[in-house]
Amino acid sequence: MHRTVAFSRSAVNVFFHILTACNLKCRHCYINPEQHGKNSLDPATIRNWLAAFNPRHKKANVIFLGGEPTLHPGLPGAVRDARRLGYHSVTIDTNGYLFNDILEKVTPGQVDVISFSLDGAVAETNDRIRGKGSFKACLEGIARARAAGFSTSLIYTVSNLNLDELSRMPELLEKTGIEHFFIQVIGLRGPWAEKDHPAGTAPRQVAASRWLEVVPRVARQAAARGIIVTYPKVYLEPDEPFECAGLVAENYFVFPNGRVYRCPLCEDYPLHSLEFADDRLVARPGITEARLFNLSIAEGCVMNKLIQPQNLACNGRENPRHRIACCMLKEEIIPD
Repeated sequence: MHRTVAFSRSAVNVFFHILTACNLKCRHCYINPEQHGKNSLDPATIRNWLAAFNPRHKKANVIFLGGEPTLHPGLPGAVRDARRLGYHSVTIDTNGYLFNDILEKVTPGQVDVISFSLDGAVAETNDRIRGKGSFKACLEGIARARAAGFSTSLIYTVSNLNLDELSRMPELLEKTGIEHFFIQVIGLRGPWAEKDHPAGTAPRQVAASRWLEVVPRVARQAAARGIIVTYPKVYLEPDEPFECAGLVAENYFVFPNGRVYRCPLCEDYPLHSLEFADDRLVARPGITEARLFNLSIAEGCVMNKLIQPQNLACNGRENPRHRIACCMLKEEIIPD
């Protein structure tokens, strides 16, 4: 099993957005230029920021993201810098277009996993979400990466637009040679959270009953085909304790404007607990996300209560119908 991002207790992950530009306009994109910046980082800054994490975290995984990270001509150099600094694993998240001949400029020995994003089992569904032609481009990109010897994973963001096709994904994953399947839950972040649904509603988010019915079952089906599956639990059992990854793991979401978040749900707001100043990683004073990690509430995740209350439903004033798990601590099924 190739090393890559780990959504578990004690994990250390650096989600490094080296730019915010992208060739697609996915309907659920969380990039918010007002909060994340519009610039691309220069190679020296990428190198310095990588170094700011790794001396403290010898088992840190780095994931290069955008926007679309392969649009950045400095990505191959960033991969080599991460390897030289001793990162535990290096992953590239891509939409599959693989710009700048990236497969010819890095090797499977330098990149542990190339992770692709697909949001439908057929072109019609995926392209309605991600853009015309993106289904074909993604499958072709996976084939090219596999032919070049790279290990591959795939991310599928579940919503009401594509839940019914999730059950068709295990067969497609097996055919394309995907080794690790990441199922994600759609979040109320980025442009969609601001303008794309009526206030107080979340029509693209999957109801709890449907999530619990479909997602764990499909995860087991994919694992039965020999594929590692990682998916968010989302809903805690009645007596299951809540844990916050901000307390039991270390995740850093780095943006080109220097903001560094510990919780992805906070990224639409200036709540970042860390930031880069003159290429040094420093803690921010005042009320930040880090001050909220220790709060204990009946609904589970305090960030959902504060930032995404549309996700919560109650039976009466103080009895949540479901308790929400931390989105950064996930279930994983490893085939026998």
